[in-house]
Amino acid sequence: MEVSQAQLLLKRPVNIKAIVTPRWKEEAQQQLQLGINQIDSQLQQLEIQGSRAIAEIQKQNLQPPSPQVMQQIDNVQIQVNQKKSELLEQKNQQLQQLQQVQTIELDQEVNQGQLEGFFKIAKGDNLVQKLQVEILLRDGIVEEIRGDI
Repeated sequence: MEVSQAQLLLKRPVNIKAIVTPRWKEEAQQQLQLGINQIDSQLQQLEIQGSRAIAEIQKQNLQPPSPQVMQQIDNVQIQVNQKKSELLEQKNQQLQQLQQVQTIELDQEVNQGQLEGFFKIAKGDNLVQKLQVEILLRDGIVEEIRGDI
């Protein structure tokens, strides 16, 4: 009589790390700078849209503006200011990340994110060990796979 060992196929997070190289730093800085430039564009567009919306409200209403019109204008300005605050916060975070990238030392390992991968597990396997897997990259090329594959 043959005894088969039952296995399960499970999904696990796989941490991705990168070794800091001159190329990695350059690409990270370019990516962050691109994000900062996009936020600056969004801020400009927001200002233009807000000004247009206010001008349109003023154009459609009588002079002097009624309290309702003033409230509409205030609401538009509040919305513009809230969105502007969000964008400025994002820009600040990106600028901080850019500064960190510029000061990080070469050959350090940095987290790049996570992927999901599948693995088999059977009776007697150590689940904790099987979950602790990471991939180490150098300039996008897998240098090492760590953990119990």
